[in-house]
Amino acid sequence: MTGNREPGTGDRLIETVTMRDGSWRRLILGGGRGNLLSLDLIRALGRQLHALESERGIKWLTIEGTGGEFSYGARIQEHTPEMMRTVLPETHRIIKQLLAFPVSTAALVEGRCLGGGFEVALACDDIIAMAASIFGLPEIRLAAFPPAAAALLPLRVGASRATRAIVTGQTQDAQYWHDSGLVSMVAPQSGLLEAAAAWFDAHLAPHSAIALSHAVAAARVTVRAQAEPALDRAERDYLSGLLKTEDAVEGVNAWLEKRPPIWKDR
Repeated sequence: MTGNREPGTGDRLIETVTMRDGSWRRLILGGGRGNLLSLDLIRALGRQLHALESERGIKWLTIEGTGGEFSYGARIQEHTPEMMRTVLPETHRIIKQLLAFPVSTAALVEGRCLGGGFEVALACDDIIAMAASIFGLPEIRLAAFPPAAAALLPLRVGASRATRAIVTGQTQDAQYWHDSGLVSMVAPQSGLLEAAAAWFDAHLAPHSAIALSHAVAAARVTVRAQAEPALDRAERDYLSGLLKTEDAVEGVNAWLEKRPPIWKDR
């Protein structure tokens, strides 16, 4: 399998790799250990998505991490009430960009896919994951909740599984989410990229790029109609409600100070 790297079209936090004569584009998250979704990384991802939106001939866009991990999620230092008023809306713009992106999308997951990283994966059409991958929404441990997951996960797997994941913060492996219908393929040990290439060759490569674009837009109509208003509502609740609570501040402070939180339930 071959790919042509394009250093001139990348970003210092996002590497763009061209595969299959340009019909498959890979966005590779960087930014250090765990590929934390810092505000800088979110903005870099937005720039790359915008740059690719109008390119013709693309049939598949995939997002993956580096260092054996997809993403640990948001940078906790940016979880303060002051920062989140900027970080959260900009992150949600990326979620909406992915939901509107004019070609089929997939998250290629190995290692940990947590918090905001899981939310980015949920905004993709498919998730292809290694068996040992771990998915979770740990925000509740910081006295918070994941707005994009609250909007998208019930539509993907049903309210019961989604509520359990959001409210408990439990982590689950790729097979659990495959059995739930969320993960499209659990990759064999031979490798994630090889499995993704086989998926592309079998399911997307034979088809017209323009037809795929129209098909994927039609397939997302119902999800977007429900998820985007739900995301807006969840964002308002987070910014206007949750961030005003004492426990939301305590959760972040306790994590940064490496101590157990002391909840006041207010």
